Amino acid sequence: MTAGNNGAGTPENDDPFAYLYRSEGGEGGAQGAAGDGAAPRQPGVPRTSYNQVRAVGQRQYGTQTAQPSYGRQQPAPGGQNPHYAAPETLPGGDRGGHGAPQGGGGRQGGGGRGRNGLLIGAIAVVVVVCIGIGVAMLTQSDGDSGGQAADQKPTPTAGASQGGGAKQSKGSKAMENLPSVDAGSMRLEGNAATASDVPGATSANHTYVGGISQPGDGATWTFDVPKAGMYTMFVDYGVPGKDADATLTVDGQARDTSLNMGNFAHAKEGDWEHGWTNTYAYMHLNKGTNQVRISCEDGNTCGFNLSKVWLKAGQYKK
Repeated sequence: MTAGNNGAGTPENDDPFAYLYRSEGGEGGAQGAAGDGAAPRQPGVPRTSYNQVRAVGQRQYGTQTAQPSYGRQQPAPGGQNPHYAAPETLPGGDRGGHGAPQGGGGRQGGGGRGRNGLLIGAIAVVVVVCIGIGVAMLTQSDGDSGGQAADQKPTPTAGASQGGGAKQSKGSKAMENLPSVDAGSMRLEGNAATASDVPGATSANHTYVGGISQPGDGATWTFDVPKAGMYTMFVDYGVPGKDADATLTVDGQARDTSLNMGNFAHAKEGDWEHGWTNTYAYMHLNKGTNQVRISCEDGNTCGFNLSKVWLKAGQYKK
C-alpha cells in the first residue's frame, strides 16, 4: 500500500467506524445508496476522500431518519449492534420470560398484597378483642346486679351487736315504728315528779322526771310490740356530774344487773345542765303488751333525771 492509495480494500476494512458512513449498498460498498450522488467505486482507483460523511445519527435508512440520541448507542445497519447482547444470551439471563420491569412490578404487587393481608389481620384481632371486652363487661354487670339484689336486706344501724341484726324484722313497718315515750308521760311512783327547770332535756316539751333519789322512786312505761324477740331500750337521762344507776324491771322481773347511768357527758359535779346523756339495755319482750319500770331500789346509787325512752328491735349499741 502506497501513500494516497487506500489499497484494494474498502474503508470499512481500515476504519472501525466505517459502518457509520457505509453506503446503502451493503457490506462491500460496491454501489452508492440511491440518492447519495456517490459514484460506484472502481477497483484500483485511489480513494482519498469520503464525500458523504455525515454526522453520527444523520444517515437515513430507507424511510426512517435516525435522530440524535444522547446516552444511547445507535444500532448498526441491519439491526445488528456489535456492542449489544440479548439478555437471553448472557449467563443468568431472563428465565421467566419477562423483563426486569415486569418482575419488579410483580414483587411490588406481592408486597402490597402482603401489607394488605397484615392490615386485615390486625383489624380482625382488634375486633375480636373489643368483642371479648364487651362480653366480659356485660357478664360482670349482670353478676354485680345479682349480688346487689341479694345484699338488699334490712340491716341493723351502726353499732349493732353481733347476731342482733339477723333477728330484726324484714322491713316490717310495725317494727320500724316501735314505741317511744317522754318520761313525763310514764306512770310516776314515789317522789318522782315532772320538772322543767334544768334546760337540755330531749323530750318534746323539754320536761323531765326528777326526784328519783331514794328507794321506791321511779317511772313505769306500758307499751306494745308486734312480735316477740330481743329489743334494745334507750334511755335519755341527766346526772349532776357523777355516776348513778337504777333497777330495770321487765314484765315484773327485775334484771340481775343494774341500768348503768354513768356521767358519760363528763359534766362537773353538781352541773345538771351539762350532765344530759343516754344509756341502753337489752331485753326480751313478748308479742303484744309489755311493761318496763325504771326505779331507785336498795343498792342503787340514785339521783338522776329521766327525759325520754324508746325501743329498737334487735341488740344495738349507742
